[in-house]
Amino acid sequence: MDAAIRTKDLTFTYDNAQAPALRGVNIEVERGSFTVIMGRTGAGKTTLAMLTNGIIPQVVEGKVEGSVESAGLDISRYRVQTVAQQVGLVLQDPETQIFGRTVWEDVAFGPRNYLVPREEILHRIIDALAKVRLSGYEQRLTSELSGGEKQRLAIAGVLAMNPSILVLDEPTSELDPIGREEIYHTMYSLQKEQNLTVLAVEHSSQEICEKADAVILLREGEVVWQGDPRVFFRDLELVDRCGVKPLPVSIVGWNLYKAGKIAQSEIPLTVEEAAERFAPLLGGRPLELPALPPAPERGEALIRLEQVRFGYGDGRQVLDGVDLTIHKGDYLALIGQNGAGKTTLAKLFNSIHKPTGGRVTVCGRDTAGEEPNTLAQEVGYVFQNPDNQIFSTSVYKEMAFGLKNAGIGEEEADRRIREVAELLGLTGVLQEHPFSLGKGQRQRVAVASILVLKPKILVVDEPTTGQDWEGIQSMMALIDQLYAAGTTIVMITHDMDIVAAHANRVVVMEHGAILADGTPREVFAEKEKLARAFVARPQIVELSERLGAQRPALTADELTSALLREEGAQHG
Repeated sequence: MDAAIRTKDLTFTYDNAQAPALRGVNIEVERGSFTVIMGRTGAGKTTLAMLTNGIIPQVVEGKVEGSVESAGLDISRYRVQTVAQQVGLVLQDPETQIFGRTVWEDVAFGPRNYLVPREEILHRIIDALAKVRLSGYEQRLTSELSGGEKQRLAIAGVLAMNPSILVLDEPTSELDPIGREEIYHTMYSLQKEQNLTVLAVEHSSQEICEKADAVILLREGEVVWQGDPRVFFRDLELVDRCGVKPLPVSIVGWNLYKAGKIAQSEIPLTVEEAAERFAPLLGGRPLELPALPPAPERGEALIRLEQVRFGYGDGRQVLDGVDLTIHKGDYLALIGQNGAGKTTLAKLFNSIHKPTGGRVTVCGRDTAGEEPNTLAQEVGYVFQNPDNQIFSTSVYKEMAFGLKNAGIGEEEADRRIREVAELLGLTGVLQEHPFSLGKGQRQRVAVASILVLKPKILVVDEPTTGQDWEGIQSMMALIDQLYAAGTTIVMITHDMDIVAAHANRVVVMEHGAILADGTPREVFAEKEKLARAFVARPQIVELSERLGAQRPALTADELTSALLREEGAQHG
């Protein structure tokens, strides 16, 4: 094999760590291939990625045993600055590698440092921005970009360096589904057309299975499986052991395999394969789903927006004439492409933003005369990045801060803190500094600091971003538990499988306006509107349509039950 990246007996231990982050890793990444590293949070994926261009151990120190070779360079013998010309690294947090004041300046930063001629820099900027769907953003301030736009900008900055190897650490974690597909399509095209070697750390299974040549599975710092992703994703017991999210259509296939209806080799990995495999089970008839129970009556109006507009100081209008009412009992998913105005809209609910036109009322109170702290017991807001709202020196103090501001007595505050800590699994870390915890736990700390105030409405911005499959399931189980206890939920998310499985109402945004509003089944049936909003429908919804269903199934279990029922009726 002509290897672009090769490790031999690679073991790495961070300074002051009690155990190695990687143990005896031996991998070869074929030149010109698209290879993906997967595994649970803490498995060593980011560590391995950062070893490929020397950031570890030259910037982040620790002890390296064994060897790493990238683009023919022994990483231990070259400076990061030298390796970076061949190995481009895109980190998970785009904030750490955005340096320019404007988009143009940021993409130009790398080539300028290597004295690339001016005309060539101009060409590279235009080309890189087009590849990540940021054409026309050249003069936008980087500080005003959304999280997803910053992620795409970080990728553009690395692409402008024209590396022969591109290493990406969860490059699409903050992107909308269409943006995620576009990035991987770009990577796939570069790999095929320019023989670019792509090594990506990723939790998202669907794009990986369709695009990757090989997958490497890490668990507790060791390689536990590597090979063809199509083989891996057909073995759901292995997928589960590795802590990876299974493909929804493969769950249906696995269930049918276990029921003796198809062979394991026939488990589908795409909607097209699934439709071809499952249609014969229906005997030429369309898929029928059982009748739905009547919709429950809506509760009282908690949040009401009337012709709301919002714009920033530079004159850019973000929201334009939004009318929306959120009712008690809503489990509302707010969806749409990056920059559609979702987070801006949600920040109006607790007066983080004030409308520049129209009216917002929360529990009957006009937010024009309210501040976030005065609305804290009505609306709790958990930011996309938990680090943006954590500032105390212990988890206990972080949870106590809002209670103190609300005038809650010490005894009642302590009772609430311990109750919520127990609920969120934080009892053992109450005296720890929040930033000594992993991102998943920090996110729980951010949620805990809100829950102690017992808000009527909980707004969670991208609750599953950057989390592994176990973290996603754990976080959604918590949100479901809060909803069942009577909390109204507003969730901003790009994960359409999460929307389908959990929400009872979906609001689609496009260019600062509401494009669709209804139940998940109603909204996911609006194929043209979702395409306009750059929202990709869940695999199960697409498959239901291919199988002739009059309305879509929402989960793999629902679709499996319908298929087995229809197949049983056919042979009954």
